[in-house]
Amino acid sequence: MAEVLEFNDMFYTNFEPQTKNHFIMEVDGIPSFMIKTSGTPSIQFDEIELDHINVTRKIKGKGKWQNFDITLYNPIVPNGAQAVMEWVRLSHESLTGRDGYAGMYKKDIDLYMIGPIGDKISQWKIKGAFILSAAFGDLDWSASDIVEISLTLAYDYAILEY
Repeated sequence: MAEVLEFNDMFYTNFEPQTKNHFIMEVDGIPSFMIKTSGTPSIQFDEIELDHINVTRKIKGKGKWQNFDITLYNPIVPNGAQAVMEWVRLSHESLTGRDGYAGMYKKDIDLYMIGPIGDKISQWKIKGAFILSAAFGDLDWSASDIVEISLTLAYDYAILEY
């Protein structure tokens, strides 16, 4: 005899979505609490077309990891702009014009997604990250907002650990 399923048994699924505000990013030299927003790794592949008589086939070409943006709060102490400029100075010293070696300015970043109770549920390892651009915020006498720092980061590749 066939088993009769109850309504709740048929349609109930244990579903807990990840939320955007449950993340921790660890960057050497920048305290995690300063990081307000972050993009996540993404990859795009080139397309190669192979012509043969009167048809075209396509195959995947090189993959390129896409740059992403992060936004930082800029507290007075520790100073967010100072933390960012220490990283920038590893790649370019404004006073002398001297550039640094990649081994000095490239950093590995850990990006964790956390569950509702604070458990780490996912981890991206972002390898060889460096600052492409840094904007130190806008100022406005009529505003009551806080100052934020915007960074665009480039990186070599990313690994989704779990």
